Amino acid sequence: MSVINSDRTLDERRRILLVEDEPDLARLIRLNLESLQHEVTQVTSLTQARQQMQTKHFDLLLLDRMLSDGDGLTLCQQLRQEGKCLPCMMITARDSEADIVLGLESGADDYLVKPFSVLELRARVKALLRRSAQQASDQYALTFDELVIDSKTREVTAANQPLALTAREFDLLYYLAQHPRQVFSRMQLLEAVWGYSYAGYEHTVNSHINRLRAKLASSPTSNELVQTVWGVGYKFAPPAAH
Repeated sequence: MSVINSDRTLDERRRILLVEDEPDLARLIRLNLESLQHEVTQVTSLTQARQQMQTKHFDLLLLDRMLSDGDGLTLCQQLRQEGKCLPCMMITARDSEADIVLGLESGADDYLVKPFSVLELRARVKALLRRSAQQASDQYALTFDELVIDSKTREVTAANQPLALTAREFDLLYYLAQHPRQVFSRMQLLEAVWGYSYAGYEHTVNSHINRLRAKLASSPTSNELVQTVWGVGYKFAPPAAH
């Protein structure tokens, strides 16, 4: 891995919290993200991360799993339980499919396995920030029967009951709902929602779709909205007009 020259592709400076206890890797990540004109705060433990988040606003959390005071997943889970939609990307050496699925089901929006290329890190960070900024700039809500997807507040309600979605789950649902009945392949969803289309990451889409369906299933009016088109991909199927 190496440091790449400055790339001014984002419109504004963002605050990124990096939780990583390997000094050389942390320095490499910080230098590359600072070259994108971001402000990076680096800490080495979950305790320090929580202290930073109590006093500062961050636009992105980069989080290692194996830390001196616990598993980074616990922090991600805590944020989701508190209803916070801070985009979170796990950066970890734990590369089994079970670990990746667990990370995504715990609320992570992305999962990057060590060792990784700097180009992939930068692409994923830019994609997360871009999707977050695009969603924040939207000014209207999508309504389907008793399901309301508000892009301004990034809240979803079903039969007037709030659904606790992660930032990535919201982005995925919102994108599908913007194109009702249109079928998207997994690679198309990776490109549109995650911002990249690397072969081999289709399981990421599958995991998020399954988690999204499980949460929509809590409302009987919403549990069939995201459908599988076998051999092709997924679509959003709004209820028929009464």
